[in-house]
Amino acid sequence: MRATVFMEPGKMEIKNFEKPEINGEDQAIIRVVRASVCGSDLWWYRGISDKEKGSTAGHEAIGVVEAVSKDVTNVKVGDFVIVPFTHGCGHCAACLAGFDGDCLTHSAGSSSFQAEYLRYVSANWALVKIPGQPEDYSDDMLKSFMTLADVMATGFHAAKTAEVKEGDTVVVMGDGAVGLCGVIGAKILGAKRIIAMSRHEDRQKIALEFGATDIVAERGEEAVNKIMELTGAGADAVLECVGTKESIETAVKVGRPGAVVGRVGVPHIDELDTNALFWRNIGLRGGIAAVTTHDRAILLEAVLSGEINPGKVFDKQFALDDVQAAYAAMDERNAIKSLLVMD
Repeated sequence: MRATVFMEPGKMEIKNFEKPEINGEDQAIIRVVRASVCGSDLWWYRGISDKEKGSTAGHEAIGVVEAVSKDVTNVKVGDFVIVPFTHGCGHCAACLAGFDGDCLTHSAGSSSFQAEYLRYVSANWALVKIPGQPEDYSDDMLKSFMTLADVMATGFHAAKTAEVKEGDTVVVMGDGAVGLCGVIGAKILGAKRIIAMSRHEDRQKIALEFGATDIVAERGEEAVNKIMELTGAGADAVLECVGTKESIETAVKVGRPGAVVGRVGVPHIDELDTNALFWRNIGLRGGIAAVTTHDRAILLEAVLSGEINPGKVFDKQFALDDVQAAYAAMDERNAIKSLLVMD
């Protein structure tokens, strides 16, 4: 099979591997129908964080089950499934509390998702079945299913952990796919006013389509001042979908006293001064998304019913063999999110 390999910063290649096989319990082999490049992949693609050279890549996919280990009963061969980047077991304390992204039994173990086939660990509980087969759905619907493997669930997780409720004013930090999906998450939970922070016209347009009521293009103290002008006292909830020190510090400043910041941007800071939280009673929560929990609770049905269409974040698509171009498009900000379509 063909799979994506990280060669060095800025360079991805497709190489041939043996097709994965079942080699343990709680596993499934998935024929990948769609995969994608994630914004978090860009950290190591750009050389900012470490990744082993020659290792496979990708953690978002939808596909069809080709084989399962004998102990797997919740999915079967032929099922069309969302393949989450998380690996919840469904029965540990973390999963039972609704935080399968922090599963105490499984934390990793799947092979590359940007490939023709993958081996998935935690198959029995973590895979999410989609009714029917891929050919039953439009390309747009397949794109929306793809977001449920990560970015839509992560954006919703930001809104959930920020405790967004009916009538709230919400600020969304970050205009990548996760931030844009965070706008949807805030709207689902009943936010009345959603302020999206974005400097890019194409992303601003999608944010407004997804439910944003205001756009703030400023950064730093200018952004804080602008949001205070708009809100008076600050936001009830803030969704931090970037992970940089500046983003987190700004998120804390734009919340009203007693607000909660839902943090899902992968951290890229050495330390964080929490004193600002204390002096204004700001809460800071968040972390790895609970993909399977959120998909089953609300997100899959919201996509199937047409209530939400998060697949609009995919503005460019590529064949697997063109994975280098897919990464470059996102790195150069020519794409919000790159979709990989299998032959």
